[in-house]
Amino acid sequence: MTPHHAVEITLTRPATPGELREASGGVPLAANADRTRLMALHSARHPGGALHALRRRLDRRLPIDVLTTHYPDRHGQVVLNIALSHAADQALRQDAAAVGQRPQDVLSQRASAGVARDQQERARRLEERLESLLARHTPEEVLACAAGLLHGRQHRRLPTAP
Repeated sequence: MTPHHAVEITLTRPATPGELREASGGVPLAANADRTRLMALHSARHPGGALHALRRRLDRRLPIDVLTTHYPDRHGQVVLNIALSHAADQALRQDAAAVGQRPQDVLSQRASAGVARDQQERARRLEERLESLLARHTPEEVLACAAGLLHGRQHRRLPTAP
């Protein structure tokens, strides 16, 4: 049986409702609120095959910028498999040539910077939510609730005896 690979589709601009309907006719897609990121599952022998098959099926229907799959390697590290649009690949090669680096090195630096930005944004949103909670609840209430939730998660993760 061929495995399904999750593919994240990043668009250069939000997809219109018509574009999403047309694209979803051939490939089931999940969209975020602003329709700039989509998710699809595709059967393929390997993640790269899923990327290329989805690119062929969706390329003329959506303003695709980047396709990515995420999966752990044998060491448990997350491997990022990327397929760039032709325009994005050309821009990356030009940018790399301008700074005297290999395209894969520039892409790696940009991916690392993107992950760092995402982590900073997640921390900022968490702080905002905590500030909102602390405006309505005492610190003790927030801590007690968080401790209860974490304690419950920890017990759900513990393996059960046979």
